[in-house]
Amino acid sequence: MKNFLKLLALFLPLLLLSSCFDILDKVNVKADGTGEYTIILNASKSKTRLASISKMETINGKKVPKKSEIENKINEAAKIFKGTPGISNVKTSMDFDNYVIKLSCNFKKIENINAGLEQLKAKKILGKMIPTQIYSQSLEKKSLTRNKVNTFKADYDKMGKADIEVFNDARYTSIMQFENTVKSQTNSSYVLAPNKKAVKLEADILDLIFQKKQLQNTILFQ
Repeated sequence: MKNFLKLLALFLPLLLLSSCFDILDKVNVKADGTGEYTIILNASKSKTRLASISKMETINGKKVPKKSEIENKINEAAKIFKGTPGISNVKTSMDFDNYVIKLSCNFKKIENINAGLEQLKAKKILGKMIPTQIYSQSLEKKSLTRNKVNTFKADYDKMGKADIEVFNDARYTSIMQFENTVKSQTNSSYVLAPNKKAVKLEADILDLIFQKKQLQNTILFQ
């Protein structure tokens, strides 16, 4: 599987098996820059198919991972995050009946998440092309930025038909919540909450690959 799928390498074994999944990427940032990061893979819409595939040895020429292999991958990622300075309270949950996997942690500053991803890359859990400098924040300038990331269209174009089907109906949601009130943002694709303390982006993953929607956004606070 090409590098785009390695973006969420700790969830990769399930992504290989499902063509219908949702990814929720959530950040909650306090006024002092500390906060909580959560990522959830929900493949419950494909649970009947996944339950059948889990009994097979291979599919589309690829080895079907065992439950223990998936658990080991997620636990390894959690261990690396726990060892990253500034990151604490790392938690994981794995529901193999509904195929929902969650990883969450607290951070002292949002750049600690970038450092955790760098460690995953150093341990070869993430692919070399995967961006890790995702977030940046300036308390002085009262700003938070979700940085621009590379497009994975070139990798997508090289995929076989079976691999491309992984993205059919796949959805991505980004939610950023704040203690401070949002003054402005640069990406209108993010919907501003009525209380002006959260922004939300929903997109088909294919729209992100083909750049019909952009992830980057700079948020200024009052």
